[in-house]
Amino acid sequence: MSATGTTAARAAGPAPGFLRRALRAGPFAWIVWGGVAFFLANLAALILSVVVNSFAVNWFDGWLPSAFTTDWYAEAWREFNLADVLLVTLIVALVVVGLSLLFGVPAAYALARRDFVGRQAVMLLLLLPVLLPPITYGIPLATLMYKIGLAGSLAGVIAVNLVPALPFVVLVMTPFIEQIDVNIEAAARMCGAGTRQVFTRVLVPLLVPGILAAAVLVLVRTVAMFELTFLVAGPDSQTLIVALYSAAFTPGIRAAQAIDAMAVIYTLLSATLLVIALSFVNPTQIVAQVKEVNPE
Repeated sequence: MSATGTTAARAAGPAPGFLRRALRAGPFAWIVWGGVAFFLANLAALILSVVVNSFAVNWFDGWLPSAFTTDWYAEAWREFNLADVLLVTLIVALVVVGLSLLFGVPAAYALARRDFVGRQAVMLLLLLPVLLPPITYGIPLATLMYKIGLAGSLAGVIAVNLVPALPFVVLVMTPFIEQIDVNIEAAARMCGAGTRQVFTRVLVPLLVPGILAAAVLVLVRTVAMFELTFLVAGPDSQTLIVALYSAAFTPGIRAAQAIDAMAVIYTLLSATLLVIALSFVNPTQIVAQVKEVNPE
C-alpha cells in the first residue's frame, strides 16, 4: 500500500466493531444472520400490508390500493364496539396490575430477605405459570372457573390473568429488593420504625423504579394475554385481543379492511406499552433471575 493510502486509512480511523466482526465471521454466521434478516423482512412486509390494507378503499391487484380512506377505522369502532372493548381491557389490565403489586411486592420481599428451607422450591413453584405455556394450565383453570360460576364474567377474566401476573411481579421485584442494602432497614428499625413503617416509608420509595417496571410489564402481558382470557371471557368481558380474534374468525361477513384497522389499533397499543416497559427494565435482568432459581 502506498504512503498516501496508509495515511488515508489511518485518518479514517478503525473500522466499526460490527463491520470487523462481520468480515471475520464464518459461513455459518452469515447463514444465521441471513435467516434473521429474511425473517425480519417478511415480518415487516406482513405488518406493512396490514397497515396499508386498513387504509385501502379496495386492493385486489397491483402493489398499492386504488385509493385510501380512514373510514374503516370508524367502521371498526362502531361494528366491533371498540369503546366498550377498550374499557374492559383497561379495567382488566389495571385491576390485575394493582392486585399483582399488592400481593407480589411483599412476596418478593419475603423471598429476597428470608432464607428458609424450600425457598428455591417456592420460587420455582411461583415461576411455573411464567415459564410454562398458558394453555398447559389454562384449560384446567377455565374448567374451575366454569364450576364456580366465574366463567364469562369480568371477575373470571381478572382471576385467570392474575395466575401468571402475580409470579411475574415476584420475578421482576426480587432482584430490585436484593439490590437494597439491608443496613438501611436496620438503621430504620434502630430509629424506632416498625415493620410496616420500614416497608412503606423506606423500602417502597426506593423500589419505585422496580414497581413501575413490574406494573408496566404486567400491563403489557395482560393486554397481550390471549389464551387464558379467551377460555373464560364472555360477550361482555372480552379484551381487545380476544375481540380481534372473534372478529376475524367467527361466522359473518365483515370487511377485511375493518379487521385490519382493529389489528393496527391493537398493534399500536401493544407496541406503545412495550416501549414504555423496556424503558424501565432490562430483559437480561429477568433472565438472570430465572437462571439463579433454576437448580443445577
